[in-house]
Amino acid sequence: MRFVVVTGMSGSGKRTALKMLEDAGFYCVDNLPVPLLEKFVELIAMPNSEINKVALGLDVRSDQLFEEARLALENLKKSGYMFEILFMDASNQVLLKRYKESRRMHPLSMGGRVEDGINREKDILKTIKTKSDYVIDTSNLLTRELKEEIDRIFVMNEEYNSLMVTILSFGFKNGIPADADLVFDVRFLPNPYYVEGLKHMTGNDSPVQDFVMGFPEAGEFLAKLEDMVRFLIPNYVKEGKYQLVIGIGCTGGKHRSVTLANELYKRLRNQGNYGLKIYHRDERQGV
Repeated sequence: MRFVVVTGMSGSGKRTALKMLEDAGFYCVDNLPVPLLEKFVELIAMPNSEINKVALGLDVRSDQLFEEARLALENLKKSGYMFEILFMDASNQVLLKRYKESRRMHPLSMGGRVEDGINREKDILKTIKTKSDYVIDTSNLLTRELKEEIDRIFVMNEEYNSLMVTILSFGFKNGIPADADLVFDVRFLPNPYYVEGLKHMTGNDSPVQDFVMGFPEAGEFLAKLEDMVRFLIPNYVKEGKYQLVIGIGCTGGKHRSVTLANELYKRLRNQGNYGLKIYHRDERQGV
């Protein structure tokens, strides 16, 4: 039997992940009372049980209850029951935005500030997060991308990529992305905006790509950036980092940054133990 415990930060997508696991054939149970946890696992693990894939949602409602649940899981492991822990996470900024949009209160905010509830929950969950088998940061994931990650781990049983790398193009005139870990300025390259016929195109169009990559400095920059990123990624994985956002910016975020972000993506994809995706924040601005 495959038994998955789904836990993590409130607002990070736990219930969405459970729904996806249910669609994948898992028998899903959410918010099971803690005193019933061990008995539930004993029952579904009986030899005559027809259930062979189970996902259990585990939420934080109070310090005491979650500690009891954690201890119950440890007791199950000591008794020989095998399970995997999927931890759903997101940045504080993204969680605050989601709560603001949904107009819901955080379960641990006690009627106060949502941010206080998030910080309290993060403190409660820090132990189980370090012991989790999988950590998925949904800060920059679309629902489709989350499903792909869930299917890859729990349906296709492929190797888990602990680090998700996002290559993000942007325009400095619209502000530096708040979630960027590394930011690179490519405004040193000639701007296609001032070339006749290229102004209303983007870095996804071949004429713009040919113009930008026609300068030797573009190729040299990419080679140096690729070398540095390849050096950094395994060290980030070793230190337990789950999300890396590489920002590449030009003036408007339409031409040079898009071109170079695409080129870096091509060089890094299908390489190493990490997930990779690309996003053009300002590509259509003013088009």
